[in-house]
Amino acid sequence: ASRMETSGADGSSYTDNLIGTLLAIFGNVLVSISLSVQKYSHVTLAGTKDPRAFYRTKTWWCGFVLTCLGEGANFVSYAFAPLALVAPLNAVSVLTSSILGLIFLREKSKPKDFAKRYGLSFLGCIITIGGTYLFVAFGPNSHEKLKAENIVKHIVGWPVLLYLLLEIITFCLLLYFYKQRRANYLVIILLLVSLLGSVTVITVKAVSGMLVLTIEGAMQLDYPIFSVMFVCMVASVVFQAKFLSQACKLHDSCLIASVNYILSTVFAVVAGAVFYLEFKNEDILHICMFLLGSAFCFLGVFLITKNRKRTKTFEPYVTMDMANGVPTIHDKGLVDFNGSFSYGALVNNDGVAPATIPVNMEQPPVSSRSTDASHDLPDLKKD
Repeated sequence: ASRMETSGADGSSYTDNLIGTLLAIFGNVLVSISLSVQKYSHVTLAGTKDPRAFYRTKTWWCGFVLTCLGEGANFVSYAFAPLALVAPLNAVSVLTSSILGLIFLREKSKPKDFAKRYGLSFLGCIITIGGTYLFVAFGPNSHEKLKAENIVKHIVGWPVLLYLLLEIITFCLLLYFYKQRRANYLVIILLLVSLLGSVTVITVKAVSGMLVLTIEGAMQLDYPIFSVMFVCMVASVVFQAKFLSQACKLHDSCLIASVNYILSTVFAVVAGAVFYLEFKNEDILHICMFLLGSAFCFLGVFLITKNRKRTKTFEPYVTMDMANGVPTIHDKGLVDFNGSFSYGALVNNDGVAPATIPVNMEQPPVSSRSTDASHDLPDLKKD
């Protein structure tokens, strides 16, 4: 009888893991598609004067609905599958975005140039797919119903209290260097994001699990632990988004995507192992294969994001048209109509089509000290 119960429990756990994994994959794919759809809406309306014109388009709202569905599927997936399975599946979002970018590529190039330029992306996609298979196949199969009593038992355990204490101390030290010492390094900012992210995944799994149990008939929302977890979840998400926005202002977005994925996944897996004891009944072989699959995903995401084409910022510089005495502005990169002009060093302007700046040709009054120079001004204007 005990063997049958164990088998039934293992089957139920396997089914729950499968449901959670499929929900996470489905949610990440939907999020990637929604971002592409919304990006298309922004690109098509790039030249309009109204900055909120995309709110009136069907494509943007379609992307918004897909985003809500995708994030909802990700949220529910935490109630069924362990954190160690759900967190690395964010690589599916990066993989899908890369594939969509290659499919809808508008540029026409020779096969050799295309392979040279996007070879790393193809290699990264293959490595990511292989890594995803490995950590899903060998990931932890343990699962428990997240009742309020079980969550409280996890919190009061000494491993969790020690983990939270170390996390709080590390977060305070990093925040001190970031705020007081002005250490705006990418690693420091993303470590702050990842530490908050570990709290986010712990609370999201707890809130999602209690909501699912409530829907199934076992009321869990009237326990104080649900309110505590919900407040911590909202607060961690808000501050996580704040630090991410600051990182995007200071550093390259492709580098942020890869480093943030690696750090967030590592901290999420550690949080699941400490808080929910997800690797308690796993053998060494499964753990090693899981870590190998995660490492493959890290490498694949890094290769995909590394090969993305970086948009050049607007780099104007000013030269003087000696024939007309008119300053001209030259653009070395793409024009950013939302930014302000900044003057750089004087650069050779061979082969660059200048754009003339409107200037007031009337000369200001000249002091008596520069009388000789004032006599030469009309001659320059005539020339």
